[in-house]
Amino acid sequence: MLCTGTLTVAARAGTGWGVPWLDRPGSYRATVRWSRALGLPRGLPDGLGLAVRVEDADGPGSTLDLLFTSSRPGRFGRHLPVLRPDALAGPYSTLLSYRVGDRERVLAAFPVHAPGAHPGDVRPTLWQELARRPVRFALRAAASDEPWRTFATLSLEDVRTAPASRTVSYDPYAHHLTGLHPTGRLRRLRAAAYTGSRHGRTGGDHDQ
Repeated sequence: MLCTGTLTVAARAGTGWGVPWLDRPGSYRATVRWSRALGLPRGLPDGLGLAVRVEDADGPGSTLDLLFTSSRPGRFGRHLPVLRPDALAGPYSTLLSYRVGDRERVLAAFPVHAPGAHPGDVRPTLWQELARRPVRFALRAAASDEPWRTFATLSLEDVRTAPASRTVSYDPYAHHLTGLHPTGRLRRLRAAAYTGSRHGRTGGDHDQ
C-alpha cells in the first residue's frame, strides 16, 4: 500500500546533529509504502516494512530513501525484526546503523497516537485510522549509549493507487544525503537483497 504525506524537520533549540538536512527546519513531500514480508492473512503476525521516500530533501530533484522494519525500541531489540499483527502497535527501525554526523546511530519510526483516540483495548487497523485522521510517526535516532531523540515527524494523509508497472522502488544506498547514510556494514548483502526485491516485485504488496 502506498501513502502520501509530509515529513517535517523542526527547528532545534539544543545540540544539532551535524547533518545539514537535519539541522535546518523544513517540510517535504513523502511517499510511504507499507508491506508484509511473508504475505500472511490480516490479523496474523508478520514482518512489516515501512519504506519512506522524501522528495527534494537536499534541493530540487534529490531523493532520500529510508527503510524501516518492525522491531522493538530497546538497545538490542532495535537491531532485530519482530513479527507484529498491528501496523501501528510499535516502532519500526533501520535495524543496522546509519552514519548520522560523526556517530553511528539507528533510525526508528514510532507511531504517535492521539490521546483518547482508542478507548479500551480496541485499536483500528491502518486502513481505518487513515480513513479517520492522518497517521503520524515520530522519527528518532540513537546510538547504543544514547536515548532516542526525535529529528522529524511524518504525517500520512492519503492512500495512493499505482499500476504494478509503476511500483516505487526504494534504495537507501542510492538515495541518501551528505552526513546521513547507511554504514558499509553488510552493505553488499542488503544491496543484493534490494536488487532482488526490485526484480521480483509485481506490485502485489499486501495491505495492512
